Amino acid sequence: MSRMRQCVFCLLLACSLTALGARAAETNSIVWHKATDRVDADIHDKPLWPLLETIARETGWRIYVEPGTTRNASTKFKDLPSGDALRMLLGDLNFALVTRTNAASQLYVFRTVRQNATRLVHAANVPAKHVPNELLVKLKPGVNIDDLAKLLGAKVVGRNDKLGIYRLQFGDVAATDAALGQLQNNSDVADVDYNYYFDPPTTPQLLSSAPIPPLSLQLNPPGDSGRVIVGLVDTSVQSLGDSLDKFMLKQLSVAGDATANSSDITHGTAMAYTILQAIALAAGGSSSVQILPVDVYGANPMATTWDVALGIQAAVDKGATVINLSLGGAGDSSILDGVLQQAIAAGIPIYAAAGNQPVSTPTYPAATPGVIAVTALQNGQIAPYADFGSFVDLALPGTGVVYFGNQAYLVQGTSTATANATGVAAGTKGATGWNWAQIDARMLQKFPVPAK
Repeated sequence: MSRMRQCVFCLLLACSLTALGARAAETNSIVWHKATDRVDADIHDKPLWPLLETIARETGWRIYVEPGTTRNASTKFKDLPSGDALRMLLGDLNFALVTRTNAASQLYVFRTVRQNATRLVHAANVPAKHVPNELLVKLKPGVNIDDLAKLLGAKVVGRNDKLGIYRLQFGDVAATDAALGQLQNNSDVADVDYNYYFDPPTTPQLLSSAPIPPLSLQLNPPGDSGRVIVGLVDTSVQSLGDSLDKFMLKQLSVAGDATANSSDITHGTAMAYTILQAIALAAGGSSSVQILPVDVYGANPMATTWDVALGIQAAVDKGATVINLSLGGAGDSSILDGVLQQAIAAGIPIYAAAGNQPVSTPTYPAATPGVIAVTALQNGQIAPYADFGSFVDLALPGTGVVYFGNQAYLVQGTSTATANATGVAAGTKGATGWNWAQIDARMLQKFPVPAK
C-alpha cells in the first residue's frame, strides 16, 4: 500500500471511529426537563435497575421496584410528557407515580401488584449520604474531646470513651467542612469521617398461604463455656413465641426505643427467624446457639455508621461470638472499619449483606476487608436484584418464609442470604465444635459465588 493510500485509509478509519464515538455518546442518555415535565431519551438494551437509578438521579423521585422484576429497555424519543416517557421506558411493566406536595414523589414499578414494589432504588452516581453537619472522630489516648469540641465550636452529641470515638455536631455545612480539614491535620486525632446513613431495611411481605410450616426447634441448654451467640445487629426484634423466644437473649438498643406497631413484623424479627431456620438445617431439630438482638435503628427509618459501630461493640461486649449485619450502604466509614477490625482480630466472624441494587459497586460494611460478604442466590444463579463483584465471598438463597403472629411473610434480599449464612455457620459451630477457620473453609466450598 502506498504512503498516500495508507494516509487516506487512516483518515477514513479515524473518521469512522469518531462517528462511532459520537453515536455511542448519544445513546443511553435520559434528560428529564423538570420545568416542563418533558423527557428526551436515547437508550439501547439498558437493564431495568440501572435505568431506574438514572431516572431517580434525574427526577429526585424515590423509586421502589418489585424484587425479581427485569427488563432491558431500548427506545428513542424526544419531548414526551413524563407519563408517556415512563410507558416507553418501562414497556409492559406496571407503574404508579404518587406525587407529594412537601416530599419527593414516589414511583412504584411492579409486575404483580403495587404493594410488592418494596425494593428502594438509589440514584446513580450519587455520593454516599451522611448525616448533615456531623463528623465522627477517633482520638488518641489521653486527648480530651470536650476541649477539642470547644476549640472547633462543635457540640458532642455522642460518645464512647472505651473506643475513643465521638460524634460531633456543627452549626452548618461550612463549619463542618472547615472542621474536617482541621481534624485531618490534627496530631491528636487518630481518625475522622462523616456519619454515613445505611439503607432502610426492606419490609417483609404478608403471604395469604405459605409453602412451609412454622419452624420447630428445641433449645439445648447452653453450657458455661463454648457458647455460640449470634449478635444480630438490626432493627428491634419482637417475640417469636414461647418456643423460639428461648433462643433470644435480652435485647440491647443503642439508638433509643423502637416504636414499631406490634402487629407489623420488623426486619430484625424476620432476620432472627431466618437465622433460627438456618440453624435448624445445620444442626437438626435442636441447638444450643442463641441470638443476641442489638437494635441500631430505634424509631428511626435509617441507621448510621455511628449506630452500627456502637451496636457491634455492644454485641462484642455482651459475648457475641459471630455477628450478622443484614444491612449496608454506600459509605465506607473508617471509624466503623476500626470497630470491625477489632472484632475480627478477636476471632469473631462477621457476615454482611452485599446489597440489592444490582451492581458490582462495593457495599459497606460487606466490602470491608475481613468481613464476609454475602449475596443472594436464585435458581442457582446470582439473584437479579443482588449485588455482585470481587468483594463478594458467599452466595446463599435470598428468599425465605418466616412466621410472626400466626401469619406467614415472604422475605427476600441479600439480607436474607446473610442471615442464612450466619445461621448455617453458627449452627455448624454449635453442633460440631469446629473452629471458625474450618467452618469458613467449608462454607466457601459449599456456597461459592456463581459467575455473573
